[in-house]
Amino acid sequence: MTALSVNVNKVAWLRNARGGSRPDLCDMARAIIGAGANGITIHPRPDQRHIRPQDVFDLRAVASAANDVEFNIEGNPTAGPRENGYPGFRQLVEASKPDQCTLVPDTEHQLTSDHGWDLYETTTFDNVKSIISTYQDLGTRVSLFIDPDPDQISRARDAGADRIELYTGPYADAAAKYGIDSKEAHEYWKRYRRSVIHAKEQGLGINAGHDLNLINLARFCSIGNIDEVSIGHALIADALELGLTVTIERYLEALNMAASVARVPLA
Repeated sequence: MTALSVNVNKVAWLRNARGGSRPDLCDMARAIIGAGANGITIHPRPDQRHIRPQDVFDLRAVASAANDVEFNIEGNPTAGPRENGYPGFRQLVEASKPDQCTLVPDTEHQLTSDHGWDLYETTTFDNVKSIISTYQDLGTRVSLFIDPDPDQISRARDAGADRIELYTGPYADAAAKYGIDSKEAHEYWKRYRRSVIHAKEQGLGINAGHDLNLINLARFCSIGNIDEVSIGHALIADALELGLTVTIERYLEALNMAASVARVPLA
Protein backbone atom coordinates (compact mmCIF):
# COMPACT_ATOMS: atom_id res chain seq x y z
CA MET A 1 0.00 0.00 0.00
CA THR A 2 1.12 3.56 -0.65
CA ALA A 3 2.80 5.13 2.38
CA LEU A 4 1.35 8.31 3.90
CA SER A 5 3.79 11.04 4.90
CA VAL A 6 2.15 14.01 6.62
CA ASN A 7 3.55 17.47 5.98
CA VAL A 8 3.40 19.41 9.26
CA ASN A 9 4.25 22.85 7.84
CA LYS A 10 0.75 24.14 8.55
CA VAL A 11 1.02 23.10 12.20
CA ALA A 12 4.21 25.15 12.49
CA TRP A 13 2.56 28.04 10.65
CA LEU A 14 -0.28 28.08 13.19
CA ARG A 15 2.20 28.06 16.06
CA ASN A 16 4.17 30.93 14.55
CA ALA A 17 1.02 32.98 13.93
CA ARG A 18 0.63 33.56 17.66
CA GLY A 19 4.15 32.98 18.93
CA GLY A 20 5.00 30.64 21.75
CA SER A 21 4.96 26.89 21.41
CA ARG A 22 1.30 25.95 20.78
CA PRO A 23 0.44 23.82 19.01
CA ASP A 24 3.51 21.82 19.98
CA LEU A 25 4.96 20.56 16.72
CA CYS A 26 6.59 17.46 18.21
CA ASP A 27 3.45 16.47 20.10
CA MET A 28 1.44 16.79 16.91
CA ALA A 29 3.99 14.71 14.99
CA ARG A 30 3.79 12.00 17.66
CA ALA A 31 0.00 12.04 17.40
CA ILE A 32 0.18 11.77 13.62
CA ILE A 33 2.55 8.81 13.89
CA GLY A 34 0.40 7.25 16.59
CA ALA A 35 -2.62 7.44 14.30
CA GLY A 36 -0.81 5.35 11.70
CA ALA A 37 1.04 7.73 9.37
CA ASN A 38 4.21 6.33 7.85
CA GLY A 39 6.25 9.50 7.77
CA ILE A 40 6.68 13.16 8.64
CA THR A 41 7.50 15.72 5.94
CA ILE A 42 8.73 19.28 6.38
CA HIS A 43 9.66 22.04 3.94
CA PRO A 44 11.90 24.51 5.82
CA ARG A 45 11.80 27.69 3.76
CA PRO A 46 14.42 30.45 4.14
CA ASP A 47 11.85 32.98 5.42
CA GLN A 48 10.94 30.58 8.27
CA ARG A 49 7.24 31.20 7.71
CA HIS A 50 6.55 27.83 9.33
CA ILE A 51 9.41 25.39 9.96
CA ARG A 52 12.33 26.80 11.95
CA PRO A 53 15.84 25.31 11.98
CA GLN A 54 15.42 23.79 15.46
CA ASP A 55 12.20 22.11 14.32
CA VAL A 56 14.22 20.08 11.83
CA PHE A 57 16.27 18.48 14.58
CA ASP A 58 13.38 18.10 17.00
CA LEU A 59 11.25 16.32 14.40
CA ARG A 60 14.20 14.22 13.30
CA ALA A 61 14.41 12.95 16.88
CA VAL A 62 10.66 12.24 16.99
CA ALA A 63 10.79 10.22 13.78
CA SER A 64 13.92 8.36 14.86
CA ALA A 65 12.30 7.36 18.15
CA ALA A 66 9.35 5.77 16.34
CA ASN A 67 9.42 2.41 14.62
CA ASP A 68 9.77 2.46 10.84
CA VAL A 69 8.78 6.11 10.41
CA GLU A 70 10.36 8.12 7.61
CA PHE A 71 11.64 11.67 8.03
CA ASN A 72 11.48 13.64 4.77
CA ILE A 73 12.87 17.13 4.17
CA GLU A 74 11.73 19.07 1.10
CA GLY A 75 13.27 22.19 -0.30
CA ASN A 76 15.41 24.00 -2.82
CA PRO A 77 19.00 22.83 -2.42
CA THR A 78 20.35 26.19 -3.61
CA ALA A 79 18.84 28.08 -0.65
CA GLY A 80 21.78 29.43 1.31
CA PRO A 81 22.16 31.02 4.76
CA ARG A 82 20.07 34.09 5.65
CA GLU A 83 20.49 36.85 8.23
CA ASN A 84 17.31 35.64 9.98
CA GLY A 85 19.14 32.56 11.23
CA TYR A 86 18.26 30.16 8.42
CA PRO A 87 21.48 28.15 8.02
CA GLY A 88 20.92 27.03 4.44
CA PHE A 89 19.13 23.98 3.08
CA ARG A 90 22.27 21.93 2.56
CA GLN A 91 23.39 22.58 6.12
CA LEU A 92 20.05 21.35 7.48
CA VAL A 93 20.18 18.19 5.41
CA GLU A 94 23.78 17.36 6.25
CA ALA A 95 23.22 17.96 9.97
CA SER A 96 19.94 16.04 10.30
CA LYS A 97 20.56 13.24 7.76
CA PRO A 98 16.90 12.66 6.83
CA ASP A 99 15.70 9.32 5.52
CA GLN A 100 14.56 11.09 2.36
CA CYS A 101 15.29 14.47 0.84
CA THR A 102 12.95 15.81 -1.83
CA LEU A 103 14.55 18.49 -3.99
CA VAL A 104 12.09 21.16 -5.14
CA PRO A 105 12.80 24.05 -7.57
CA ASP A 106 10.80 26.70 -5.72
CA THR A 107 11.74 30.33 -5.21
CA GLU A 108 12.29 31.91 -1.82
CA HIS A 109 8.95 33.72 -1.51
CA GLN A 110 6.83 31.26 -3.48
CA LEU A 111 3.54 30.49 -1.73
CA THR A 112 3.70 26.79 -2.54
CA SER A 113 5.57 24.45 -4.88
CA ASP A 114 3.92 24.59 -8.30
CA HIS A 115 6.25 23.02 -10.87
CA GLY A 116 8.91 20.39 -11.25
CA TRP A 117 12.57 20.59 -12.24
CA ASP A 118 13.65 21.42 -15.79
CA LEU A 119 16.48 18.93 -16.04
CA TYR A 120 17.14 19.72 -19.69
CA GLU A 121 18.77 22.97 -18.59
CA THR A 122 22.44 21.93 -18.46
CA THR A 123 23.53 23.93 -15.42
CA THR A 124 20.48 22.81 -13.45
CA PHE A 125 21.07 19.16 -14.36
CA ASP A 126 24.74 19.28 -13.39
CA ASN A 127 24.01 20.99 -10.07
CA VAL A 128 21.19 18.62 -9.19
CA LYS A 129 23.28 15.57 -10.11
CA SER A 130 26.09 16.71 -7.82
CA ILE A 131 23.70 17.45 -4.95
CA ILE A 132 22.02 14.06 -5.29
CA SER A 133 25.38 12.33 -4.96
CA THR A 134 26.29 14.40 -1.90
CA TYR A 135 23.06 13.59 -0.09
CA GLN A 136 23.17 9.92 -1.02
CA ASP A 137 26.60 9.75 0.59
CA LEU A 138 24.85 10.71 3.84
CA GLY A 139 22.66 7.61 3.53
CA THR A 140 19.69 9.73 2.44
CA ARG A 141 17.32 8.66 -0.34
CA VAL A 142 16.86 11.50 -2.83
CA SER A 143 13.65 12.31 -4.70
CA LEU A 144 13.14 15.00 -7.35
CA PHE A 145 9.93 17.01 -7.68
CA ILE A 146 8.92 16.41 -11.30
CA ASP A 147 6.06 17.24 -13.66
CA PRO A 148 4.35 14.24 -15.34
CA ASP A 149 6.71 14.39 -18.30
CA PRO A 150 8.46 11.15 -19.37
CA ASP A 151 11.45 13.06 -20.75
CA GLN A 152 12.02 14.86 -17.44
CA ILE A 153 11.58 11.55 -15.61
CA SER A 154 14.33 10.02 -17.74
CA ARG A 155 16.59 12.94 -16.89
CA ALA A 156 15.87 12.39 -13.19
CA ARG A 157 17.16 8.85 -13.63
CA ASP A 158 20.24 10.15 -15.46
CA ALA A 159 20.91 12.54 -12.58
CA GLY A 160 20.98 9.60 -10.19
CA ALA A 161 17.74 10.18 -8.29
CA ASP A 162 16.32 7.31 -6.26
CA ARG A 163 12.75 8.50 -6.67
CA ILE A 164 10.64 11.17 -8.25
CA GLU A 165 7.76 13.02 -6.64
CA LEU A 166 5.09 13.71 -9.22
CA TYR A 167 3.61 17.19 -8.93
CA THR A 168 -0.11 16.38 -8.79
CA GLY A 169 -1.49 19.92 -8.88
CA PRO A 170 -2.88 19.73 -12.45
CA TYR A 171 -4.82 16.54 -11.70
CA ALA A 172 -6.18 17.94 -8.44
CA ASP A 173 -7.20 21.18 -10.15
CA ALA A 174 -9.07 19.31 -12.90
CA ALA A 175 -10.83 17.08 -10.39
CA ALA A 176 -11.88 20.11 -8.33
CA LYS A 177 -13.03 22.20 -11.29
CA TYR A 178 -14.74 19.56 -13.43
CA GLY A 179 -15.42 16.72 -11.00
CA ILE A 180 -13.56 13.56 -10.09
CA ASP A 181 -15.42 11.56 -12.77
CA SER A 182 -15.02 14.16 -15.51
CA LYS A 183 -13.32 13.58 -18.83
CA GLU A 184 -10.85 16.34 -18.00
CA ALA A 185 -9.77 14.72 -14.74
CA HIS A 186 -9.52 11.32 -16.39
CA GLU A 187 -7.30 12.67 -19.16
CA TYR A 188 -4.89 13.93 -16.49
CA TRP A 189 -5.16 10.60 -14.68
CA LYS A 190 -4.07 8.82 -17.85
CA ARG A 191 -1.15 11.22 -18.26
CA TYR A 192 0.04 10.46 -14.75
CA ARG A 193 -0.46 6.76 -15.35
CA ARG A 194 1.84 6.90 -18.37
CA SER A 195 4.40 8.76 -16.29
CA VAL A 196 4.24 6.16 -13.53
CA ILE A 197 4.72 3.32 -16.01
CA HIS A 198 7.71 5.14 -17.53
CA ALA A 199 9.26 5.83 -14.12
CA LYS A 200 8.96 2.17 -13.17
CA GLU A 201 10.64 1.21 -16.44
CA GLN A 202 13.47 3.58 -15.51
CA GLY A 203 13.90 1.87 -12.15
CA LEU A 204 12.72 4.86 -10.14
CA GLY A 205 10.60 4.88 -7.01
CA ILE A 206 7.51 7.07 -7.26
CA ASN A 207 6.13 9.57 -4.77
CA ALA A 208 3.32 12.04 -5.39
CA GLY A 209 2.06 15.21 -3.82
CA HIS A 210 0.31 18.56 -4.06
CA ASP A 211 -3.39 19.17 -3.42
CA LEU A 212 -4.20 15.51 -2.90
CA ASN A 213 -7.16 15.14 -0.54
CA LEU A 214 -9.91 12.78 0.57
CA ILE A 215 -11.87 13.41 -2.63
CA ASN A 216 -9.14 12.67 -5.18
CA LEU A 217 -6.57 10.53 -3.34
CA ALA A 218 -8.01 7.06 -3.88
CA ARG A 219 -8.74 7.72 -7.55
CA PHE A 220 -5.28 9.10 -8.21
CA CYS A 221 -3.47 6.27 -6.42
CA SER A 222 -5.52 3.66 -8.25
CA ILE A 223 -2.88 4.24 -10.93
CA GLY A 224 -0.79 1.83 -8.87
CA ASN A 225 2.88 1.71 -7.93
CA ILE A 226 2.83 4.98 -5.97
CA ASP A 227 5.30 4.39 -3.16
CA GLU A 228 4.40 7.41 -1.06
CA VAL A 229 2.17 10.47 -0.95
CA SER A 230 3.02 13.61 0.98
CA ILE A 231 -0.04 15.54 2.14
CA GLY A 232 -0.18 18.60 4.36
CA HIS A 233 -2.62 21.46 3.81
CA ALA A 234 -5.70 19.39 2.97
CA LEU A 235 -5.06 16.88 5.75
CA ILE A 236 -4.59 19.53 8.43
CA ALA A 237 -7.71 21.35 7.19
CA ASP A 238 -9.69 18.09 7.40
CA ALA A 239 -8.35 17.54 10.91
CA LEU A 240 -9.96 20.80 12.04
CA GLU A 241 -13.35 19.29 11.15
CA LEU A 242 -12.86 15.59 11.78
CA GLY A 243 -10.15 15.45 14.40
CA LEU A 244 -6.58 14.38 13.76
CA THR A 245 -6.87 10.65 14.42
CA VAL A 246 -10.03 10.22 12.36
CA THR A 247 -8.48 12.22 9.53
CA ILE A 248 -5.36 10.07 9.40
CA GLU A 249 -7.55 6.97 9.42
CA ARG A 250 -9.62 8.33 6.51
CA TYR A 251 -6.52 8.99 4.42
CA LEU A 252 -5.16 5.53 5.15
CA GLU A 253 -8.53 4.05 4.17
CA ALA A 254 -8.36 5.92 0.87
CA LEU A 255 -4.90 4.52 0.19
CA ASN A 256 -6.05 1.03 1.10
CA MET A 257 -8.99 1.40 -1.29
CA ALA A 258 -6.62 2.50 -4.05
CA ALA A 259 -4.40 -0.52 -3.45
CA SER A 260 -7.34 -2.86 -3.95
CA VAL A 261 -8.14 -1.49 -7.41
CA ALA A 262 -4.71 -0.45 -8.70
CA ARG A 263 -4.58 -0.74 -12.46
CA VAL A 264 -0.84 -0.89 -13.13
CA PRO A 265 0.78 -4.31 -12.57
CA LEU A 266 3.73 -4.44 -10.21
CA ALA A 267 7.08 -4.58 -11.97
